Amino acid sequence: MQNPLLQTFTTKYNSAPFNEIKEEHFLPAFQELIRLSEKEIDAIVDNKEEPAFENVIEALAYSGEQLDIISSIFFNLNSAETNDEIQKIAQEVSPLLTEFSAKISQNTALFKKIKKVFDEKEKYHLSEEQQMLLNETYKGFVRSGALLNEADQEKFKNISVELSKKSLQFGQNVLAETNNYFKHITNEKEMQGIPEAILQQYREEAKNRNLEGFVITLQYPSYSPFMTYAENRELRKELALANGKKSFQNNEFDNQNLIKEIISLKQEKAKLLGYENYADYVLEERMAKSPVQVKSFLNELLEKAKPYAEKEIEELKTLAKADGIEEMESYDHTFYAEKLRKHKFDIDDEELKPFFQLEKVQDAVFGLAHQLFGLEFKETNEVQVYHDEVKTYEIFEEGDFKALLYADYFPRKGKRAGAWMTSFKNQFIKNGKNHRPHISVVCNFSKPSGDTPSLLTFQEVTTLFHEFGHALHGVMADTIYPNLSGTSVKWDFVELPSQFLENYCYEPEFLKTFAKHYQTGEILSDEKIQKISDSKNFMEGYQTLRQVGFGILDMSYHTTFDKAGDIKTFEVQETKATNLYPSNPETVMSTSFSHIFQGGYSAGYYSYKWAEVLDADAFQYFKENGIFNPEIAAKYKILLSSGGTKDPMELYKNFRGSEPQVESLLKRAFG
Repeated sequence: MQNPLLQTFTTKYNSAPFNEIKEEHFLPAFQELIRLSEKEIDAIVDNKEEPAFENVIEALAYSGEQLDIISSIFFNLNSAETNDEIQKIAQEVSPLLTEFSAKISQNTALFKKIKKVFDEKEKYHLSEEQQMLLNETYKGFVRSGALLNEADQEKFKNISVELSKKSLQFGQNVLAETNNYFKHITNEKEMQGIPEAILQQYREEAKNRNLEGFVITLQYPSYSPFMTYAENRELRKELALANGKKSFQNNEFDNQNLIKEIISLKQEKAKLLGYENYADYVLEERMAKSPVQVKSFLNELLEKAKPYAEKEIEELKTLAKADGIEEMESYDHTFYAEKLRKHKFDIDDEELKPFFQLEKVQDAVFGLAHQLFGLEFKETNEVQVYHDEVKTYEIFEEGDFKALLYADYFPRKGKRAGAWMTSFKNQFIKNGKNHRPHISVVCNFSKPSGDTPSLLTFQEVTTLFHEFGHALHGVMADTIYPNLSGTSVKWDFVELPSQFLENYCYEPEFLKTFAKHYQTGEILSDEKIQKISDSKNFMEGYQTLRQVGFGILDMSYHTTFDKAGDIKTFEVQETKATNLYPSNPETVMSTSFSHIFQGGYSAGYYSYKWAEVLDADAFQYFKENGIFNPEIAAKYKILLSSGGTKDPMELYKNFRGSEPQVESLLKRAFG
């Protein structure tokens, strides 16, 4: 069988040949590419020449290129276009890759050569980027068990394999629970308060299932508007319970024991390496160096935000009391927050949506990238895609090809919830050739319906800007080595570019350029635009408290959780300072907290707020000098293109001239 994954891609820009790839190609491709990558490692180890930077560190950095590409293709499909077969393959492939990785990191002969180069680094006169690659390579091996004895190395490897399996299973369980639930409603009276455009979306979903009436699912574009507009409180409660019970129902998709197993394995892994807990292990490699510093940061935000949050909730309770609700519950929050927002700012998401057609918002973000960084975007039909809803764009800078962009915007059964940026191929420079990246932005926006295009809520507008900020980090990458390229930075630095770009959504002069009615072309009024700008900090106290709560819970799981404990009890206890609504015994957040149990945010969820300090401080710099200031944009471009070649604080100070100030965030949020 000819396997396209084992051939040189002959597609445009050597992009993934999706039209030729079948599920059965993946497992044999992984097996063969792991074998070939192992041969590359053997060649480094068996090289009789004196160990040097070029024949050890650099050779290792460039090894496994095709394996990396195939891994990216496969795991991106597993997130955006999965099925039972792909999920089954993932369970087979993840342990293979983990074992391969462990085999490299515990290769005694290879590490001996790395250590020799590291110990003698002064003699190589390395550039700053080479020095960073050497340091990161050495540390990576040490943190993967290279200094452990043989028995402990075997333990470490087995733990890593088990973790990869269990993390994958966690995500698959959440996806199954999300897909398994839907609410079928036939009585239109029960849909009171829901705007017509959303009702039409629910009718389409019912029709797709060969049902009459309306269908609401737990997919975000379906669930969120229902919780925002549905006047039927009992139905809001039912949907909220279904959402809060995900993987907490003592069925085959229950994640409670998986959480205990995942945390236990992580703690064991950290202790093997001499750390007190997993958070200590993780934070050694972050801008925030310790759990103590993270907790201090989160507690400072908690102390500042809580009085504002309590005041905001009191305002909501006043509205709820007018409707006869004596005790508000969490499932009332979004409904009354929307009422209050409309009252305070006269802003209605459904009224605004016609002004935010997806294509126009995308054009705006492309235009911003052009204005700040000189990038040009051109749609192409010459690149193969994994689903016919995916669009592709060539990105150019001064006529030169810069990157390939995949845009995948709509929910599907095989696509996990949320929004993310990822890549199919990293940027790097080898033998004088600059290999440009293939970047993907994945979201879950409402699909076009009939003659109505995809129209975004303002929150979805900021989501697109957020993910595109990540994409720019990948697009602008200009480093020599793939493992220092683009978003390969310290985890609590990675959200700076994404959160920074969101700021532009609230700038009146920029909003006016694209907030136009999709039918009439009418520009959103100055008054409405100003109200959007004024509403930026609406419910900021509550939102800050919520994020701080997630950060505290994450840190607690990775420092103090006892596997003999109860998940629900632990969650309630650890988040009680940030919870402003009664806890429901039937729901829990942890069992669907994919960021920390499936994704890469273990002991790192705080980084969203940490990066907000960076983005508030960075955008203040632009605000003081002009939001399109070319000189500052040029300095910011250097920050983006540098990837992980410098310490992030050094990169930031080179851009800003000083360290970020937490006061910048507090001033923006609370005045």
